[in-house]
Amino acid sequence: MPAPENTFKQALARGDTLIGCWLSLADAQAAEMMGTAGFDWLVIDGEHAPNDIRSIRDQLMALAASPSHPVVRVPVGEAWLIKQVLDAGAQTVLVPIVESAEQARALVRACRYPPQGVRGVGGAAARATRFSAIDDYIATADAQICLLVQVENRAGMAALDDILAVEGVDGVFIGPADLSTDMGFAGNSAAPEVQEAIAGAISRIRAAGKAPGVLGVTEAAIGGYLDMGAQFLAVGIDALILVHNARSLAGRWKARAQG
Repeated sequence: MPAPENTFKQALARGDTLIGCWLSLADAQAAEMMGTAGFDWLVIDGEHAPNDIRSIRDQLMALAASPSHPVVRVPVGEAWLIKQVLDAGAQTVLVPIVESAEQARALVRACRYPPQGVRGVGGAAARATRFSAIDDYIATADAQICLLVQVENRAGMAALDDILAVEGVDGVFIGPADLSTDMGFAGNSAAPEVQEAIAGAISRIRAAGKAPGVLGVTEAAIGGYLDMGAQFLAVGIDALILVHNARSLAGRWKARAQG
């Protein structure tokens, strides 16, 4: 039995536009709930959410029956971290702050078994192999791993064309908050200079035959990124969805009660 097909990777290769959302609550039940919402993909965030390998694994398990494809963002592009999330069952990995082709090539190797890569061959007891039930996993897994790299500062933008030339990188995700701050706009991703940089990057990514991705949290940003040609677009963050709706609900009814 071969490794399961990565339908998210296949959809990116076809050029499909995929709508996703961020999971920052670090909770399996919340992830399972979000998996019923209809998103094409969901990011289990290991960089800015309080996740560890066990909570990441639990969210992967919670999303196993969901039509939403789980993407795991590791906190940093270290081979040992990537090995852990792949063994836990992730097939798509998002790596922050990629600044060079050399770094991108190292990430590709971390996602592949020898001799093409350096991923540790310890699949017998791993969830990825369904605990040895997928007997051809080692021979077939490489083709089903999707690597997404984040370009989110001026150094990454300067190296973008070199990063795009790296075989094995499936998509490039632009990080508007980090990029805008590094450009001197203190998190103001709506600044015209930042928007121009993002639009140019998305155009270059598409021209290179890779999938461009980005996160937007306002209607204006989301619509703008779609118009720019973003292919995998995150349109919200679970924590913000919760607090914004909760605050609105509380405020509305408190105002009526006090009115």
